[in-house]
Amino acid sequence: MHTLPPCPQCQSTLTYEDGSGQYVCPECAHEWPVQGEAPEAARVWRDSSGNILQDGDTVTVIKDLKLKGGGGVVKQGTKVKNIRLVEGDHDIDCKIEGFGAMSLKSEFVRKS
Repeated sequence: MHTLPPCPQCQSTLTYEDGSGQYVCPECAHEWPVQGEAPEAARVWRDSSGNILQDGDTVTVIKDLKLKGGGGVVKQGTKVKNIRLVEGDHDIDCKIEGFGAMSLKSEFVRKS
């Protein structure tokens, strides 16, 4: 979703684009030009509590996770050391002792 910038004069968040290349603030009637799109910010990975994750962090699994293929269950409270963040649905690559290499979703871990 694309968010519009707040008004530079009154900081109102109700700004809109008028279709002619101008942003307009309905509260103070200030107009300013639409500039080129800002470069995309680097992705930030967050755990289930909203803490920012980084490569090499240690995380704790917050719920039992069944492994596909009948490989067992990664129990709640399992510590996972030295994670690697990747793009995709399962955004953490790691090795879990007793299970080996696998991918996890960041929504099921908490930073330790």
